[in-house]
Amino acid sequence: MGSDDANPRPAKRAVRLDHRQVRVLAHPLRMRLLGALRVKGPATATTLAALLGTNTGATSYHLRQLAEVGLVVEEPDLATGRQRWWRAAHELTSWEPTDFDDDPDARAAIEWIQGDQVRHLVEHAERWFAVQHEWSPTWRDALGMGDIFMTIPPARLKALNAEVWQLLERYREESAAGDPDAQPVQIFVAAYPLTGEMR
Repeated sequence: MGSDDANPRPAKRAVRLDHRQVRVLAHPLRMRLLGALRVKGPATATTLAALLGTNTGATSYHLRQLAEVGLVVEEPDLATGRQRWWRAAHELTSWEPTDFDDDPDARAAIEWIQGDQVRHLVEHAERWFAVQHEWSPTWRDALGMGDIFMTIPPARLKALNAEVWQLLERYREESAAGDPDAQPVQIFVAAYPLTGEMR
């Protein structure tokens, strides 16, 4: 998700990962750094290190690696003294798994990134389960997850995914950040085939 309205918006809407970017991004701290910059907006390596529970040296190094492939950029207007400020260069990252069929290293990197997204979903859900009793009944009923089974050809599934993303984008564009009841949320979209005995 992108930065909120209080922070400067990234210059570009989306990036489709290339082979070099996917190799650099396939690292747990780099994924977290990029996510934090998209959610929180521009930040220094020191701020990000405190947020993510790491050290400033590691954070600075990995920010530079992300910058080398154009995933983060410096924000010179915010710089004070020797502190460098960074922001996400894009709001969204996209790719097709087949983009990397001809490159075993990039294919392995994208498979790691997909696995990391699933790990993030599990961690995110577990953090929610631990605190959900602190939220209002209205929020507890609005949040959560569900699933549905269907038999569908790949072209229809691709069309379904595109329509779901259009709907999410519309709701995001219409988001009322100033609404006192509004809270930041993360929405995951996934579709996987049934395998084995369930097929």
